[in-house]
Amino acid sequence: MMMTEDYKILAEFVKDMSSETPDIETYLYVKDQISKYHLAININSKALKNHMIEVCTTLKYEDKEGSEKRSYFEINYVTVVKIGEEIKDKKTLEKILLCEVQKEIYPRLEKALLNLIHDCGFSDVKFGRKIDFEQLYKEKFN
Repeated sequence: MMMTEDYKILAEFVKDMSSETPDIETYLYVKDQISKYHLAININSKALKNHMIEVCTTLKYEDKEGSEKRSYFEINYVTVVKIGEEIKDKKTLEKILLCEVQKEIYPRLEKALLNLIHDCGFSDVKFGRKIDFEQLYKEKFN
């Protein structure tokens, strides 16, 4: 676990994982279409006591085209972060939660989602593009 002056990750775990492929026809269809699926990320946080924050990062791999036959993959990953007492500024805090913490946990989160997808029978799925957390942060706040 990396310790910086600003924050420390105290715990991280998979809170919830789900995958759904309703039937064999869907599976066969999705096998051909899954390269068109998109990775989506959502990050929520809630304050705990003693300068701790629970960050929930949700990663979904889904069909954006709304096909009737589709599979669904989602993982909710919780990170408990202790924030340094000198961090008072909201913007600094948001940057820690949305960038620094995410960059640190993302390799494990991505691996867990890929393992789920592979275990569900889609063994050749790879995520091409890495998520750029700095860019996401800029888009959200500028």
